[in-house]
Amino acid sequence: MSRAFGIMGATWGVIGITLLLGRGLVCLVPYVLELADSVLTGWQGTALLSSVILLGYTEGYKGFQLRFSPRAAARVNVVRRIPTLTRVVLAPLFCMGFFDATRKRKIVAYGLTTMVVLLIILVERLPQPWRGIVDAGVLFGLSWGLVSFWFFTLRVLFGLGPAVDPELS
Repeated sequence: MSRAFGIMGATWGVIGITLLLGRGLVCLVPYVLELADSVLTGWQGTALLSSVILLGYTEGYKGFQLRFSPRAAARVNVVRRIPTLTRVVLAPLFCMGFFDATRKRKIVAYGLTTMVVLLIILVERLPQPWRGIVDAGVLFGLSWGLVSFWFFTLRVLFGLGPAVDPELS
């Protein structure tokens, strides 16, 4: 396949992941903004702070910065270097590890996606301010994740740093 085809695939991979994570961010903002209209109790204020710290650390740092973002960025580079029709057309899914990955990586990708969908369904049922409290932490962690994905992608595409080998993980 041509170099231009690989660049198109890599671009689609980055845009697709950005749109997916960005949609999540946009959907969360109204619920977090509703917290401004609430008078939080001491427990709720503590829960809000805890949610932001805990989800920032577990989702943003441990989940995205240490695991997802370097791997997805490396897979963006694979689409660029070794494009196939399937990889280019489904670049966001390839970059997230849904195919052309090890069995373990695919199990993690599908399992994590299922878990996130189930958590979304559960959190949607929470009344305010509790939903906003949880969503504030998710918003922070997801924002961290999107920025870290862009950071690692730029590093990999411009040869500024090492990347994990997506074929092995």
